[in-house]
Amino acid sequence: METAGEDYRLTRWVLVRFMGFVYFVAFLVAAHQIVPLVGSDGLLPADLYLPRVERYLERRPVRDWTMDGAWMHEIMKWPRALADGAGDLIDSALGRHWRMPSIFWHDHSDGFIQAMMWAGVAISFLAMCGCANVVSMLALFILYLSLDLIGQDWFSYGWDSQILETGFLVAMLCPLLDPRPFPARAPPMAFIWLLRWLIFKIMIGAGLIKINGDEVWRDLSALYYHYETQPVPNPLSRLLHFMPKWFHKAGVLWNHIVELIVPWFGFGPRLARHIAGILMAGFMVILIFSGNLSFLNWLTIVPCLACFDDSFWRRVLPRFITRHAVRCAQHAASENMPRPRRWRTIVPGGIAAALALMNLIGPLPNFFGRPQIMNTSYDRWHLVGSYGAFGTVGKERYEIVFEGTSDIVSDELSEWKPYEFKVKPGDVMRRPPVITPYHYRLDWQMWFAAMATPNEYPWTIHLAWKLLHNDPGALSLIARNPFPDDPPRYIRAVYYRYRYAPLGDKEDRWWTRERVGLWFRPLSKDDKNLRLILENAGWLRE
Repeated sequence: METAGEDYRLTRWVLVRFMGFVYFVAFLVAAHQIVPLVGSDGLLPADLYLPRVERYLERRPVRDWTMDGAWMHEIMKWPRALADGAGDLIDSALGRHWRMPSIFWHDHSDGFIQAMMWAGVAISFLAMCGCANVVSMLALFILYLSLDLIGQDWFSYGWDSQILETGFLVAMLCPLLDPRPFPARAPPMAFIWLLRWLIFKIMIGAGLIKINGDEVWRDLSALYYHYETQPVPNPLSRLLHFMPKWFHKAGVLWNHIVELIVPWFGFGPRLARHIAGILMAGFMVILIFSGNLSFLNWLTIVPCLACFDDSFWRRVLPRFITRHAVRCAQHAASENMPRPRRWRTIVPGGIAAALALMNLIGPLPNFFGRPQIMNTSYDRWHLVGSYGAFGTVGKERYEIVFEGTSDIVSDELSEWKPYEFKVKPGDVMRRPPVITPYHYRLDWQMWFAAMATPNEYPWTIHLAWKLLHNDPGALSLIARNPFPDDPPRYIRAVYYRYRYAPLGDKEDRWWTRERVGLWFRPLSKDDKNLRLILENAGWLRE
């Protein structure tokens, strides 16, 4: 029977492997970048951040349930109050480890953080190969949660919470200890349904945040701008940008259909579910081809897969896999397995019920809230969240270009040489890369910084200081250092407006750009104001 999960053994097999792949990419990104980002000499050192967090936690209680709302707010007032009261009791008993659960409280040395990231790479690789159980998948969850909570600006994206909620639900599909790809016991259906709810709220939340957030989504003009202004375009993005307007309007209309209408059918009968799963997963594939959106779209495919049962997978998977799954199920049935102990039913059922209640208290009212919250978690473990991307679309693209000079005088007549970042636009002749699902976190944060000021992103000043010293860690995050032998005397940040060069440009440019001004003035090692900023932040470690 479907309620026993017997028809979802292949679904579990696919879900675990795909989740392992997403975890593998996420931990690989962290293993390569985490030390120069939050290490002891990183741009935002964790050893300065954690004491500030501890002082903050000592001063005020943490409330898990945050929401605005009218009628739903009143309905959920008492359950939320009970949850807050229970949370405060646990807070006082367990302290900081409960209020900000991270294994890095006691050891946040560079070596330990790096070792944990490579451990995540190894465990996720095994999951990707089909070797996983609750213990190994929860180990990945704890490692990534610990990383997320010290990651600061670099881990402030919606998918860093989404990967935790998705990963926890996939972990609950696995047997406790049995690591075989096709274990004897069928997956619990409660978590299949919670994964369907997850893709529903991801899609509906994204659709509503667009409709409620920006006029360009309502008048179907959003794609006039999106391909040019998205964080990290790929080579296909320019071609898509120059498509006719009817094409862009049709794309926005299709976006609204897939995000606002199709998800409802994920709860329907088999045929409706399968069609809904195909349309939602296919939509994610289209987004993957249209830009470098990190592992977000790959991750969002995971709950889409819960729309399919084994009747679908038997048609699309290689026959040797489906035959092996059948043999494993028959072998398990022939072993006269004892009935599962009561706790094996009660514990997963209790977890599923708690997650369902948490979704009723947080994400569900958020659909009706004004303003609607985008990309937020409702608990410290990131088990339940609200998601949505591109609620607003920029109509112009601005970029910050770091430049250095070795000249004694730092004026416009000096010879300024640009630093080239890994993937974000810089040199107008450089072709945009294809990096999905990899994620260059510094480049993404530079996209956000270009919409703000240095005061709002002070780590950019710290980056300038490190470039003035040819810091190896900072330079590992950058593609090209124009001062390989000796560091520059001055660093400045220039503000440009970028546009796509027309297709067939005679100079073979990918971009054209127009200088707007200085984002911050030239800085040197001896600049007193610069040193004061670094001292106040605790970054001056000479």
